[in-house]
Amino acid sequence: METQVFVQRRKALKISQVKLCQGICTQATLSKFESNRRVPALSILSKLCVRLGMTVDDLYQGESTAVELQTKLDAIERELMVENYQGVLKRLAKIDAKQIDALNSKMQLCYLRGIVNALINRQPDDILFDFSQILNDLDEKHQTIFTQLAFLGSGIMYDRHQQQKQASFYFDKVYQYIRLNQHTALGDENQYYLRVLTLIFFTAEFYTAQQNYRRSNWLIEAGLKICCDERVTYYLPRIKFLAAQNAINLRHDATEIQQLLDETLAFARINRNEVVQVKLAALKCQFKQQCSN
Repeated sequence: METQVFVQRRKALKISQVKLCQGICTQATLSKFESNRRVPALSILSKLCVRLGMTVDDLYQGESTAVELQTKLDAIERELMVENYQGVLKRLAKIDAKQIDALNSKMQLCYLRGIVNALINRQPDDILFDFSQILNDLDEKHQTIFTQLAFLGSGIMYDRHQQQKQASFYFDKVYQYIRLNQHTALGDENQYYLRVLTLIFFTAEFYTAQQNYRRSNWLIEAGLKICCDERVTYYLPRIKFLAAQNAINLRHDATEIQQLLDETLAFARINRNEVVQVKLAALKCQFKQQCSN
C-alpha cells in the first residue's frame, strides 16, 4: 500500500490531520497510518479516502513491490532455519524497511533482524529495539506469534550474556505458550508451523543446557510431531541432535543413542546442514568417551 500517495494528496489539498479524521477516527490512528506503522480498518480507510476524493484502490499502486518484498523476507526466514546466519545478514542488508507497508511484514522484518543479531551476539540495545517494536507497537495486544518470537529472541539474547534469570523468564513464557497451544490447528498461515518449530527448538535447547530434560524432551517430541504432520525437514537435524544430546546426558541405552546419532547425520546431510554435522562429530566423541568409562 502506497501511503505516501495518501499523504501527498492530503497535503496538496491543504487538509490537516485533525480536520481529515474528524468524525471518522482519532488523529493517532491517522498518524500511525501515514507513518506506515498501522493500516486502519477498511471502513475507516475508505471514509478517509472519500474525503480526499480518492479510493482505497488508488493506494495499491506498488502492490507488486510488496509481493516481491514478502518473498524476500520468507526466503530470509528459511535461511535462518538452516543456520545460514551470514546469508541472513547479507539478505537483510538489501531490504529497505521504508518500502514495507504490511503490518505482518514489518513484524517479520523486526523479528528476523532481532533474532539473528541475538544469535550472533550483537549489542543488546539493537536486539531489544527490534523486539520492542513488535511488543510495544506492531503487536501491542500480543495477539500474533511474533510476540512469542520476540520473547524467544529476548531469551536467547539474555542466555548468550549469561543472564539466566532473565533468560528463564522469557523461555518460560514461550514454553507455556506452546503447552497451551499444542492442540491448536496450525491452519494455512504462511510459515506458521515453521515459526512454532523455531520456538520449540531454541526453547528445548535452553532447557537442555539447564539440565531440565523433562521440558526439553517434551518439546522435542512436540517438534518431531509437527515435522511428521507437516512433512518438513528443516528442523529435523537440529531436533534429532538435541534428542541425542539428552539421551547421552541421561545415559540411555547405547543402541538408542546410536540410532539417534545416525538419524541426526542422515537428516543433516539431506538438509545440507553443515553446522549440525560439525556439532555431531563432537557429540559422537563425547558418546565414545562415555562408553569407554
